[in-house]
Amino acid sequence: MQRKQGSVSELSSNQRKRLIGLLLVLFVCWGSLTTPFRSFASFPEELRLFTGQQAHLQLSMPVNAQLTINHPEILKVNGTAEHSFQVDLHYPISLQSYKAGQAEMKLKLFGKIPLKTVKVNVVPDLKVIPGGQTIGVKLKSAGIMVVGHHLVAVAEDKKTSPGEEAKVQLGDLIVKMDGKPVNDVSKVAELVKAAGESKKPISLTILRGDQTLEIPITPAYDLLDNAYRLGLYIRDSAAGVGTLTFYAPDQGVYGALGHIITDMDTQTPIVVGNGEIVHSNVTSISKSQNGEPGEKRAQFSRESKAIGNIEKNTQFGIFGKMYEAPSHSLSDKVLPVAFAEEVKEGPAQIYTVIGGQKVEKFDIEVIHVAKQEYPATKGMVIKITDSRLLEKTGGIVQGMSGSPIVQNGKVIGAVTHVFVNDPTSGYGCFIEWMLQDAGIMLRSTGNQEGTKAMKAS
Repeated sequence: MQRKQGSVSELSSNQRKRLIGLLLVLFVCWGSLTTPFRSFASFPEELRLFTGQQAHLQLSMPVNAQLTINHPEILKVNGTAEHSFQVDLHYPISLQSYKAGQAEMKLKLFGKIPLKTVKVNVVPDLKVIPGGQTIGVKLKSAGIMVVGHHLVAVAEDKKTSPGEEAKVQLGDLIVKMDGKPVNDVSKVAELVKAAGESKKPISLTILRGDQTLEIPITPAYDLLDNAYRLGLYIRDSAAGVGTLTFYAPDQGVYGALGHIITDMDTQTPIVVGNGEIVHSNVTSISKSQNGEPGEKRAQFSRESKAIGNIEKNTQFGIFGKMYEAPSHSLSDKVLPVAFAEEVKEGPAQIYTVIGGQKVEKFDIEVIHVAKQEYPATKGMVIKITDSRLLEKTGGIVQGMSGSPIVQNGKVIGAVTHVFVNDPTSGYGCFIEWMLQDAGIMLRSTGNQEGTKAMKAS
């Protein structure tokens, strides 16, 4: 009997432990649903602000704390320039940035127990004129692009490709021939002829990714063309249309396209030698359908007046100097830009052209926002909701990439890609990555021929 009574006692003890454990779990779950807990969990450890920007932080805790700020000349808290003072955490903490720099704000309960530390990075204020204009792009590479191999008839029964035999690859960029810089296809023939007649190999200086190679190649005499050939198809330029994303008047720079320009044959990025952008005119639109993205058809003259140069071709588009504020803007007023963390799921607008040169505003929905610590083009998923735009284009079409995305009065990004199986939706990139490639640095961490040449949308 005593042994049985002990077993009952042990069972009762285990039940009490389980009950206490269950109550603790329920208490933690209940606590996690309370406003103070959610506010504490969402309270940032790092914050970025533009100069002159305000922000409010909320802890919703009915206690007082000691707040210290190391640089009140950079960041004023609750309107005071003091280094240390008491705050009631039941009310929002107000931040006002005054000049560029970094400040650190610390909260301690009862002046002793560390509660929260927030590092605030204040960057210079930045405003841009959103684009939307269709532009013509004329891009000259920094060398001669190899886009294919061809056979040279060196005898009645023999054909060969000197370039292929020398292991010159598609996508290679020839920057020098016998030590002489080259970026013009028309100059190649005379250099090849001179090397062929002298019966000497010609030395090609080639950029292949991060490598610089020296490849000797002996021209072969083509009996059909009566000329010396390298057995290479080459190109030195590309042209197409896209959309202007922004113009930053204070810096005189622009960004466009939202994606890199690649050679249409080799799919390799084009290294910029020089180039220019011009205004373009949308003549018609081929509507997007499931499985088949549409296309803006636009025209521009090679004699058109340049409105800017091209200095960079990156994963986020083309960038350079713009000579004056672009024509045909929806508005010539500047808008603030948003940090990536300010972008929210919900309604937004894109600026783009669907006929002629008129920029119009169309409704979209931001349906997903990615958290990105490093630059990447797929920052958000967007969906076209504007019935008139859907009727005209079927959704996102090629040539629309670069169209600025505006949310709550701020430029937040640009259209980059279309979903092939659902052209009403696609990707957008955050505007701050484009501004970074334009030479306007916002983040201190994580740094890093024909329309067919323009990929994505």
